[in-house]
Amino acid sequence: MGLLVVGDVHGCFHTFTKLINEHWDSGKQILVQLGDLLDRGKFSPETILYAIELQKNNPDNVYFLKGNHEFEVIVHVEEGNENWLKQCGEETLKQFERKSLDLFNYIPWFKSLPLYYETDDVFISHAGISMTAENPFEESHPESVLWTRGQLKNIGKLQLIGHTPCKSGRAEFDNESNILNIDTGAYLPKGLTAVKINDEGKVAEIIFVPTLSVDVTD
Repeated sequence: MGLLVVGDVHGCFHTFTKLINEHWDSGKQILVQLGDLLDRGKFSPETILYAIELQKNNPDNVYFLKGNHEFEVIVHVEEGNENWLKQCGEETLKQFERKSLDLFNYIPWFKSLPLYYETDDVFISHAGISMTAENPFEESHPESVLWTRGQLKNIGKLQLIGHTPCKSGRAEFDNESNILNIDTGAYLPKGLTAVKINDEGKVAEIIFVPTLSVDVTD
């Protein structure tokens, strides 16, 4: 099976569903979304509910990875997280309250999300394998696959990442590290990017869906 790998959604629910409805072939592609489903856009609750339902209905070919924003929500509920609240958390909590939903109920799902998805040809994670991290899977470490923004390691296969919005607003490839960054700033608003990986493990198509205004403006 091929893959459809989707970048950082950040609560841009309508843009996300448009991309999925128009570009995902559930019979031929495994869907992998590389984290940061929530925060900053206007529809974090709707995005989370949609993701959970999509995974429930397609247990063998839908994978949502953990991003740093999912991690920050877990920390907030379990310990308190002023940094998250100041950055974007207060608005996210208001969105859940307006939907009469308790964010606490979704923590088990956030905690269950894997840190990466891997095939013989690609390695997919939120932020990538750091050149210098001793343990890239230590979730709280600033050089982990949830947080790193430094130089990434060439691991001998293509890495697909997000986390750091591409300055160009389009997917960017780094030849030295064999990295394709597909965070194109959905919430900025620029657009949401996905990559189709064919059965041979090669990039077949890069898809860019401009952010729908309903997702980011009042």
